[in-house]
Amino acid sequence: MLITKNIQKYICFSEADVLSVLKKINENKARILFVVSEHGKLLGSISDGDLRRWLINNKKITLEATAKSVMNTDFVTFQANVDQKRIKNAFSDSIACIPLTNESGHLVRLAFNERNGFHINGKEISERNPSFIIAEIGNNHQGDISLAKKLVDHAIEAKVDCVKFQMRNMKSLYKDSGKGSVSADLGAQYTLDLLLQFQLKNDELIEVFDYAKSKGVIPLCTPWDLGSLEVLEEYGMEAYKVASADFTNFELLEAISATGKPFFCSTGMSSEKEIKETTQFLDSLNANYVLLHCNSTYPTPFKDVNLKYITRLKKITGALVGYSGHERGISVPVASVALGACVIEKHLTVDRSLEGTDHKVSLLPDELKSMVTQIRQVEESLGSDSDPREITQGELINRENLAKSLVATRDIQLGELISRDMIEIKSPGQGLQPNRLNELIGRKANRAIKQGTFFYRTDIIGQVVKRNYIFNRPFGVPVRYHDFRQIIKGTNLDFVEFHLSYNDMNVKLADYFSEQENIGFAVHSPELFANDHILDLSASDLSYREHSKKLLQDVINITRELNVFFPRTKKPVIVINAGGWNSDGFIDEHSKFDKYQAIAESLKSLDTESVTIAIQTMPPFPWHFGGQSYHNLFVCADEIVDFCRENPEIKICLDISHSMMACNFYGWDINEFTRKVAPYNVHLHVVDAKGIDGEGVEIGKGDVDFDALASVLNECNPSVQFIPEIWQGHKNGGEGFWSALEFLETKI
Repeated sequence: MLITKNIQKYICFSEADVLSVLKKINENKARILFVVSEHGKLLGSISDGDLRRWLINNKKITLEATAKSVMNTDFVTFQANVDQKRIKNAFSDSIACIPLTNESGHLVRLAFNERNGFHINGKEISERNPSFIIAEIGNNHQGDISLAKKLVDHAIEAKVDCVKFQMRNMKSLYKDSGKGSVSADLGAQYTLDLLLQFQLKNDELIEVFDYAKSKGVIPLCTPWDLGSLEVLEEYGMEAYKVASADFTNFELLEAISATGKPFFCSTGMSSEKEIKETTQFLDSLNANYVLLHCNSTYPTPFKDVNLKYITRLKKITGALVGYSGHERGISVPVASVALGACVIEKHLTVDRSLEGTDHKVSLLPDELKSMVTQIRQVEESLGSDSDPREITQGELINRENLAKSLVATRDIQLGELISRDMIEIKSPGQGLQPNRLNELIGRKANRAIKQGTFFYRTDIIGQVVKRNYIFNRPFGVPVRYHDFRQIIKGTNLDFVEFHLSYNDMNVKLADYFSEQENIGFAVHSPELFANDHILDLSASDLSYREHSKKLLQDVINITRELNVFFPRTKKPVIVINAGGWNSDGFIDEHSKFDKYQAIAESLKSLDTESVTIAIQTMPPFPWHFGGQSYHNLFVCADEIVDFCRENPEIKICLDISHSMMACNFYGWDINEFTRKVAPYNVHLHVVDAKGIDGEGVEIGKGDVDFDALASVLNECNPSVQFIPEIWQGHKNGGEGFWSALEFLETKI
C-alpha cells in the first residue's frame, strides 16, 4: 500500500466541467478523480465507470456539465488516522485507490493498492518515481567532523537524494564495551579497532545532520542498537536504514517499526529463507520498508552480485526493492535501475587508500556524480511497458529523410482508377508509407497526380478542401519560393511566411516573382545554413559567432529584396532562432546572462533598418535535424521580458508549441507565459505540442488548451499576425495548414 500526500493530480473541484475531468483522469493514469469543495472537503468520486454510466443515462450530453452532476457519492473512505490494516482490507479488484480525510472531512491523503511506498521529506519512493539515491558516508569521515561535512558537500554536488551515516553505542553493542580482547578473531579485532578510532560522537553526528539539512539534502542514519535509535528518535530522524547485520534482529526491527518511520533493509548475509521470515515479520507489524538487495563482501566480486535476484526478491516478498552495492565501479548500480531498483545506495570517500574496509568499495566524488548522471539517463530511457510504442519527434524527422514512400510512376487523371503499375516505392519518406499500398490500389484518384510525386493519406480518406477563412487578425501560412503560388491559390491569406533553406539564400528572386504581389510577407531565417552551420549569435567561439552574424545579415538583405516584390508589408518580420543551444546540458544563470548580452550586441552590430527582428521563443529540447539538444535562452518568460525591456528594438515571435513544451518541462502555465511576453510579441506561430519534445503535432491533438489560450491572445495580442506552423503542413498542397486554419477559425 502506498499512502501519498501529493493529491493535486487526483482531485478536481465540484464546479469543474466534464472535459477537464476527462483530461485530468487521462493525465493521472489512475482512472479516478476525487471531487472536493472549494475548501477541500471530500464530496465524491468520478471513475471511468461513473463517466460511462453518466453518458448512458443522459439523453442530452454536454462536456460543460459539472463534476458534481457526474460524481458518485457512494464510495469507500477512511479517516487518515485509522489502522492501516482496515484500509488494506478494503481494497478489491474494483477499488485501487481510497481517499483519506481528517476529522473535518477534508481530503488529506490517498491510499493506493500498490507495493509499499512512502515519502521522505517530500520525496516519494515507489516504482513509478526516479530511484532514491543514497550516498553512504558511514564512518568514512574517519572520525573528523570537517571531513564528514566535506563528504556531504561532495554528495550534494553529485545530486544524490540522501546522505547516510551510522550511530553505535559501543558500550551496549559490544561485549567488553567494544574494547576487544586478545582472544578475539582477527577480523573482529580489526573491525572494533576501526570503530573505536573513527566514531563521531552523537552530538557531532547531529551537527552533521543539521549541516546536511541546511544544504538541502536529506540526512539518514543506521542505528546499530536500541540506545542509538532512542537518540535518533529524540533528534527527529525522518527514516532509518537497517544494516545487513541486523536484518534478522527482530528486536531492533520491531523497535524501528514502532516509530512509524519508513526504513531501508539491506539483505546481505541472509538466506532466502531468512529474507522471507523477516519480511513476513515486518508485514505483520504493518511496517513501511524497502528491501535492498546486497552482497556484504568488501569488495564484492562481480560473479557474486547476482543482480537478477532483484526480480526474484520482488516476486517472493511483494516489497519494493532497491540495491546496496559493495562492488567496484558504477556499472552495477546503474544496471540495477533497469531491473527496477527504486533505491540505490553506494559508499562515498575522498580517498580509497584511507584505513577501513568501506573505503576500498567507495566511489570518489567524481565517480558518484557520474553514477547519478547515468542512473538518471537510464531512468529517462526506460519509458513504460504499459503504453503502445509511438514514433518520437526525432524519428519522424528522420523518417521524412530516410524512409520510403509511394510515388506515382506516371500522370494520373482525376477519377482514374489507381492500379499497381501506377505506383513505385522510392525515398524519401515524405508521402504515404509503403505499408498502405494495398489500401491505395483500386481507389479512384480524387485529384490529378503528376508523375514522380507522392501519394498521401488523403488519397485514401479524401481531400481537405481549401477555402477562404475568417479571422479578426492577419493570418498566413508558411511557404517556400517554389510552392508559393500553389499555396496561395484559392484562399484569402493576408500574408505568407517564407521559410528559407540555405539553398534559397542563393536563388534569383526574379525567377519566382516578376511583378508586385498583392499579399503581405514575413521571413523565417534558415535554421541550418550551408556546411552544417546552425545560427548562434551567442557562440563562445567568436569566429562562429561572426559567421552567424554575416549569415543573418544576408537574410536581412534578402528580406529587403523580397520587400520590392511584396510592398504591402512596410516593415517585414524576420523570425530567427538566435542561439544559446548546446548538446551537453543546461548552463548556469551567469553563463546565460553573458549569452543574452552577446545576442544583444550581435544584433546591434547588424544593419536592421526597415525590418523587424523577432526572436523565436524556444523549447528546452530543440530538434536539430533528427538530433536533440538543450536550449538555454528565450525559454523562460521572465528572461524574455528582461531581455526585451533592455533591448526595445528587438521583438519576439511567440511559438506556442515551443513554449508549451517549456511549460510542460518546468511546470509553468502557458497562459501566464503568454500574458508576460505579449507586450513584446509581433508574430505568432500557433501550433500544438505534446510533452516536453513533441513539436508541431496536429492542432487539437496535443497539450494546448486552445480555448483558454485564444482568450489570452484575443485579450493581449488582438492584432498580432499568425501562421499555423504545422510540421510538414505544406505536404499535398498544404493540407495540414487548411485543417489547422479550420480548427482555429472558431478560436482566434
